Amino acid sequence: MKTKSLFIEFMGDSPMIRVLDYLLTERELDFSITDIAENSGIGRATLYRIWDGLINNKIIIHTREVGKAKLFKINTANAKIKKLIEMYDMLTLDELKNRCKKELKCIVG
Repeated sequence: MKTKSLFIEFMGDSPMIRVLDYLLTERELDFSITDIAENSGIGRATLYRIWDGLINNKIIIHTREVGKAKLFKINTANAKIKKLIEMYDMLTLDELKNRCKKELKCIVG
Protein backbone atom coordinates (compact mmCIF):
# COMPACT_ATOMS: atom_id res chain seq x y z
CA MET A 1 0.00 0.00 0.00
CA LYS A 2 1.32 3.42 -0.95
CA THR A 3 2.07 5.73 1.96
CA LYS A 4 0.16 8.99 2.15
CA SER A 5 1.97 12.24 1.50
CA LEU A 6 2.41 14.84 4.21
CA PHE A 7 -0.13 17.07 2.45
CA ILE A 8 -2.76 14.31 2.33
CA GLU A 9 -2.12 13.41 5.98
CA PHE A 10 -2.55 17.06 6.97
CA MET A 11 -5.52 17.96 4.74
CA GLY A 12 -7.35 14.61 4.72
CA ASP A 13 -7.72 12.01 2.02
CA SER A 14 -10.26 12.98 -0.64
CA PRO A 15 -10.16 13.03 -4.44
CA MET A 16 -9.75 16.83 -4.50
CA ILE A 17 -6.85 16.71 -2.03
CA ARG A 18 -5.20 13.90 -3.98
CA VAL A 19 -5.38 15.96 -7.19
CA LEU A 20 -4.05 19.05 -5.40
CA ASP A 21 -1.25 17.01 -3.84
CA TYR A 22 -0.15 15.68 -7.21
CA LEU A 23 -0.38 19.02 -8.98
CA LEU A 24 1.41 20.86 -6.17
CA THR A 25 4.19 18.28 -6.21
CA GLU A 26 4.63 18.65 -9.97
CA ARG A 27 3.63 22.32 -10.16
CA GLU A 28 5.94 23.25 -13.03
CA LEU A 29 4.58 20.59 -15.40
CA ASP A 30 1.33 20.21 -17.32
CA PHE A 31 -0.69 17.02 -17.66
CA SER A 32 -3.57 15.42 -19.51
CA ILE A 33 -6.75 14.52 -17.67
CA THR A 34 -5.74 10.86 -17.81
CA ASP A 35 -2.32 11.63 -16.31
CA ILE A 36 -3.89 13.65 -13.49
CA ALA A 37 -6.33 10.86 -12.63
CA GLU A 38 -3.76 8.06 -12.76
CA ASN A 39 -1.02 9.88 -10.86
CA SER A 40 -3.46 11.17 -8.24
CA GLY A 41 -4.67 7.64 -7.60
CA ILE A 42 -8.30 8.37 -8.49
CA GLY A 43 -10.51 7.19 -11.31
CA ARG A 44 -11.28 9.27 -14.37
CA ALA A 45 -14.98 9.29 -13.48
CA THR A 46 -14.13 10.71 -10.04
CA LEU A 47 -11.90 13.35 -11.62
CA TYR A 48 -14.69 14.34 -14.01
CA ARG A 49 -17.03 14.82 -11.02
CA ILE A 50 -14.70 17.43 -9.50
CA TRP A 51 -13.40 18.83 -12.81
CA ASP A 52 -15.82 21.77 -13.10
CA GLY A 53 -14.86 22.92 -9.61
CA LEU A 54 -11.18 22.82 -10.52
CA ILE A 55 -11.78 24.90 -13.65
CA ASN A 56 -14.42 27.29 -12.26
CA ASN A 57 -12.34 28.08 -9.17
CA LYS A 58 -9.28 28.61 -11.37
CA ILE A 59 -7.37 25.92 -9.51
CA ILE A 60 -6.11 24.50 -12.79
CA ILE A 61 -5.61 26.17 -16.14
CA HIS A 62 -5.42 24.89 -19.70
CA THR A 63 -1.86 25.28 -20.97
CA ARG A 64 -1.68 23.71 -24.42
CA GLU A 65 -2.78 20.90 -26.68
CA VAL A 66 -0.65 18.04 -27.91
CA GLY A 67 -2.51 16.25 -30.67
CA LYS A 68 -5.99 15.64 -29.27
CA ALA A 69 -4.84 15.83 -25.65
CA LYS A 70 -5.50 19.01 -23.68
CA LEU A 71 -2.92 19.69 -21.01
CA PHE A 72 -3.52 21.42 -17.68
CA LYS A 73 -1.44 22.57 -14.73
CA ILE A 74 -2.03 24.10 -11.34
CA ASN A 75 -2.69 27.83 -11.52
CA THR A 76 0.24 29.24 -9.55
CA ALA A 77 -1.00 32.79 -10.24
CA ASN A 78 -4.14 32.15 -8.12
CA ALA A 79 -3.73 33.75 -4.66
CA LYS A 80 -5.38 30.76 -2.94
CA ILE A 81 -3.06 28.34 -4.71
CA LYS A 82 -0.07 30.46 -3.68
CA LYS A 83 -1.11 29.94 -0.05
CA LEU A 84 -1.49 26.20 -0.62
CA ILE A 85 2.00 26.14 -2.12
CA GLU A 86 3.34 27.92 0.97
CA MET A 87 1.65 25.39 3.24
CA TYR A 88 2.79 22.45 1.09
CA ASP A 89 6.39 23.69 1.16
CA MET A 90 6.21 24.39 4.90
CA LEU A 91 4.99 20.84 5.62
CA THR A 92 7.81 19.44 3.51
CA LEU A 93 10.48 21.60 5.16
CA ASP A 94 9.23 20.76 8.65
CA GLU A 95 9.37 17.06 7.86
CA LEU A 96 12.90 17.38 6.47
CA LYS A 97 14.00 19.26 9.59
CA ASN A 98 12.49 16.57 11.83
CA ARG A 99 14.18 13.78 9.87
CA CYS A 100 17.49 15.62 9.96
CA LYS A 101 17.25 16.02 13.75
CA LYS A 102 16.50 12.31 14.13
CA GLU A 103 19.42 11.37 11.88
CA LEU A 104 21.78 13.63 13.81
CA LYS A 105 20.66 12.12 17.13
CA CYS A 106 21.36 8.66 15.73
CA ILE A 107 24.80 9.72 14.50
CA VAL A 108 25.79 11.80 17.54
CA GLY A 109 23.95 9.97 20.29
